[in-house]
Amino acid sequence: MFVNFFLELRNAKLPVSIKEYLALMEAMDKGVADYSVDDFYYLSRAALVKDERNLDKFDRVFGTVFKGLEALPAEGVSAEIPEEWLRKLAEKLLTEEEKKQIESMGGWEKLMETLKKRLEEQQKRHQGGSKWIGTAGTSPFGAYGFNPEGVRIGQDKGREGRAVKVWDKREYKNLDDTVEIGTRNIKIALRRLRKFAREGAEVELDMPDTIRSTARNAGYLDIKMVPERRNKVKLLILFDIGGSMDAHIRVCEELFSAARSEFKHLEFFYFHNCLYEKLWKDNRRRHVDTFSTAQMLHTYPPDYKVLFVGDASMSPYEIAYPGGSVEHWNEEAGQVWIQRVADTYRSMAWLNPVPERHWSYTPSIQLLQQLTSNRMFPLTLGGLDSAMKELNK
Repeated sequence: MFVNFFLELRNAKLPVSIKEYLALMEAMDKGVADYSVDDFYYLSRAALVKDERNLDKFDRVFGTVFKGLEALPAEGVSAEIPEEWLRKLAEKLLTEEEKKQIESMGGWEKLMETLKKRLEEQQKRHQGGSKWIGTAGTSPFGAYGFNPEGVRIGQDKGREGRAVKVWDKREYKNLDDTVEIGTRNIKIALRRLRKFAREGAEVELDMPDTIRSTARNAGYLDIKMVPERRNKVKLLILFDIGGSMDAHIRVCEELFSAARSEFKHLEFFYFHNCLYEKLWKDNRRRHVDTFSTAQMLHTYPPDYKVLFVGDASMSPYEIAYPGGSVEHWNEEAGQVWIQRVADTYRSMAWLNPVPERHWSYTPSIQLLQQLTSNRMFPLTLGGLDSAMKELNK
């Protein structure tokens, strides 16, 4: 069963490895999950799922592979009832008003007493009623019906929510590559863009070297320190601001917040609609406190990775012609500056908050896709992953 579970996860495109599967088997061998299905669910999810976006797929596979498997109660009531009596022929749909009219049997002891009496009296299969043991009724005994205080007999799983397993709830079903992203998920995606190096003062304990040095020193402790391990990626983010981008302020703020916490070497600038000869860092002073785009190209070396963030939605004239800007007279066309950035920085990508299915209806988006050599990606978790892979090349 466990091997089949592993294979089904692989078939569902979950990136589970043999090493992770063996770790799960080792945990089972140590009795971590005992004999509880719920415990095994949480254990296997922790061992096999590395990305939150795969939780829904995992729940679906788990529910399929282990369907109908439930832990037996330590104590319970059993009865030999003909199987044909318990087959589901129909499901009775009751309104909320009808459900409220059904009264309780008066507690557990009374319920068990009545069940024993019914088992002695009943001689045939019953369906849809309110007294006998059967299916699709309002009797407190049987299956596929409803009673607020009853005993389930012969039903593979509960229907009123009390016995629903966590993997059936699929609490993570909205975590998908196409949904809007939050700061935490952005951080997870940005971590793909990492190249570590040890820089600065020696502030971290080098455990392997300390052990080796201590052993060579006849057992006398010889502590070895190393510089802190840091992400050496340098990132330059250019944000489109204002106009149609006002609708995307929140997701851009989340991206900015996540990037600032993930990258030590991060620089950012703002522009409006298309890149021209000037950029700025403070939107309140964008007309008086600007930064030359040419200066940016000379200040930040080619080892920086450039990420544009904008909806690319404007008149094509703003990109293709001098004077096309809606705010000032630009001596050179926006596409000239885009090309200069592409020529200076080998690693470049564009994140677009507009859903990808709408891109073909906007000429300016198509034009900027060409200028960025098709390195434009949607601002979703999947698009962010693809952009990080592009910048890692």
